[in-house]
Amino acid sequence: MCSPSCLTFLPTRLDIIRLPRLFQFLQKPLAQFISVLRAPKSKEGYASIGGGSPLRGITDAQAEELRKSLWAKNVPAKVYVGMRYWHPFTEEAIEQIKKDGITKLVVLPLYPQFSISTSGSSLRLLESIFRDDEYLVNMQHTVIPSWYQREGYIKAMANLIEKELQKFDHPESVVIFFSAHGVPLAYVEEAGDPYKAEMEECVDLIIEELEKRKITNAYSLAYQSRVGPVEWLKPYTDETIIDLGRKGVKSLLAVPISFVSEHIETLEEIDVEYKELALESGIENWGRVPALGCEPMFISDLADAVIESLPYVGAMAVSNLEARQSLVPLGSVEELLATYDSQRRELPPPVTVWEWGWTKSAETWNGRAAMLAVLMLLLLEVTTGEGFLHQWGILPLFR
Repeated sequence: MCSPSCLTFLPTRLDIIRLPRLFQFLQKPLAQFISVLRAPKSKEGYASIGGGSPLRGITDAQAEELRKSLWAKNVPAKVYVGMRYWHPFTEEAIEQIKKDGITKLVVLPLYPQFSISTSGSSLRLLESIFRDDEYLVNMQHTVIPSWYQREGYIKAMANLIEKELQKFDHPESVVIFFSAHGVPLAYVEEAGDPYKAEMEECVDLIIEELEKRKITNAYSLAYQSRVGPVEWLKPYTDETIIDLGRKGVKSLLAVPISFVSEHIETLEEIDVEYKELALESGIENWGRVPALGCEPMFISDLADAVIESLPYVGAMAVSNLEARQSLVPLGSVEELLATYDSQRRELPPPVTVWEWGWTKSAETWNGRAAMLAVLMLLLLEVTTGEGFLHQWGILPLFR
C-alpha cells in the first residue's frame, strides 16, 4: 500500500478581484495590470524586510517538521507544498504526487480559518484538476477546510501571547490586538463565507484559554490588507489603532491571528506601517506576537489533524484519539465547495445595486469605471503604438 500524503498549500488573493459578469473576460488582464501598478510599492515593502519574503523557506520548513511529526506518530506520510502563483505550483505538487504513486491524500490549507477568497481559491483549482484527471478521480482524499478550533493551535497561540506580554513593564495593562487578514464584506453577507464567524470564534477560544491562565487583558479584533474601492470586513486595523490611541491606550500587543508564517503582511505591514501608526496615535509601547512558524505544539497538532482525517484512521488510531476535539466536516473538494460557496465559481460582485449620492455603492461603481477606462487606454496603446505609456517606457513591462 502506498503511504498517505499530506498536501499543504498557500492560497492567493485572486478571487478578491471580481468584475461584473459582462466584463469577466477582463478580470485576469485587470489583475495583471494592477500587479504592475502596485509593483513599486511592493518592491519598496520587500526592500524594507530584506529584499524578499521568507514565506517559501518557512513553508518548506513547516512541511518538513510536519513530515517528521507524522513519522514520529507512526504515520509514514509524505508532505508536499503547493502554491497558486509561485513555485512549487499546485499543479507541480499534484504531478509529483502522481509520480510517487500516492493513493490517499489529505489536503491541508495553511490558513487556520476558511474563506472563499483564500482557501476556497486553491480548492477550486484542485477541484478542476481532479475533475479532468482520471488518476485523481479515483484517489481517496479528504480536506481539512479549517482548524482554528483545535486545542493544540489555541494553546500554541496562547503560549506566544503570554510570552510576549511578559516583555512589557506592566503586562496587565496591555491591550491584545488581534489583526486578521481582511476579505470583502459581500463574500460574508451574500456568499455565506464563514470567515468572519470562524475568526470571531477563534479569538474567543484564545481569550478563554488565556483566562484559564489568569490573563484577563482587554482585547480587540480588526481586519487588515484591504485593497480596491469596495467595503471590507470591519473594523479596519488602521482605523482601530488610531481609535485605541484616542482612547488613551498606551500599550498594544499585535497578534497576526490569520497568519502562520512570517511574510510581508507581518514583517512590513504590521511591524513597520502599523507600528508607526500606533506610535503616531499616542501608543507608547508596541509589541507583536510572532507567527507560529515551526512551533512544536502547533506542528504536532497539525499532524494529529492529518491523522484523524485519514480514511483508515481507525486502523492507525493514536492514543486518546477519542478524547480529541473533532474536525470540521471532511469531504471531497467538490462537496466542500458546495457546502461553503453556494455560488460555486461565480462570487457576487461587492455591490450589485446603484445608489445615488456619495455612497459606497457609487464609490465602488466609480472605481470599476476607472478600472475599465484604464484598460481601454491600455488597449489603445497596444493597438496604436502611441501614447503616454510608450513615451514613459511603461508598456514594455507588459510584453
